[in-house]
Amino acid sequence: MNRQEPRAVGPVVVLVVTWNSAKVLPGFLDALPAGMKGLDWRLVVADNASSDDTVAVVRAHAPEATVVETGRNGGYAFGVNAALRAAAADDDGYRAVLICNPDIRMGEGCAQTLVEALGTPLPDGGRVGIAVPLLYEEDGGLIHSLRREASLTRALGEAVLGNRRAGRFPRWSELVTAPAAYAARTRADWATGALMALSRECVDACGPWDESFFLYSEETEYCLRARDLGLATRLEPAARATHLGGDSRVSPRLWSLLVVNRVRLYRRRHGLAATAAFRGAVLLRELSRAALGREPARAAVGALLRGPQSRHEV
Repeated sequence: MNRQEPRAVGPVVVLVVTWNSAKVLPGFLDALPAGMKGLDWRLVVADNASSDDTVAVVRAHAPEATVVETGRNGGYAFGVNAALRAAAADDDGYRAVLICNPDIRMGEGCAQTLVEALGTPLPDGGRVGIAVPLLYEEDGGLIHSLRREASLTRALGEAVLGNRRAGRFPRWSELVTAPAAYAARTRADWATGALMALSRECVDACGPWDESFFLYSEETEYCLRARDLGLATRLEPAARATHLGGDSRVSPRLWSLLVVNRVRLYRRRHGLAATAAFRGAVLLRELSRAALGREPARAAVGALLRGPQSRHEV
């Protein structure tokens, strides 16, 4: 039996977590009115103790925004939770949340397409709780943003074939690379978190984001938690945005954090023996790339062998 979608009222909250984001924020804010076209919306910015002019840029370009100065860089999930608390404190409430990186540039009407998809009934009795757009690089290249849940066979497939080659086969990779998946409304286990719309039902059912993940895997954990509650993540290809990108692929420190947090999250959902096997497969992948002289992979190997020292370190 399909559950009845609860009536959500109020505007859509655009939620942005910033940390030293002054250079990219003006472009994000300039694109926001077109991206939010057709919706009643308000902006909440959670700043994680930026040392640049991030807060001043927000106040100058978007004086109507609610700015939450968190006082420390507690991580991405920490900032999301601070902004969600501020959104909940508003007497008008909200009907949905749009979580954005400050280096996102939404296309016209992007948000309305995502928000209208929320609550859509699904054949298994669940509903769309998280909607994501097609993401593009600055040069127009499509970003493969959809993912499958981690498994031992997928970790091994990526180690042997590489994630892009393995991505064509659901059994062998987390990454979804099939062109057909990005040409239609496609349900995924999770999606990269640069831009995602969350229904009010999803926010209320899932509760706070997991702050033990300082950076990376927090959106994975959240999407999987929502899925477990019958609230699926779905791509809406009519919604489009450009993502200026990050430096996790070139920074040894950030790549190490990404790799180690994958293993940490896997451990949350599996036993010790399965986690040991999964960690070994991930280590194999990083060793093969380290042998080619890739510095981020070398750092990840060291982090995997050393084990996490804290939630902030790898």
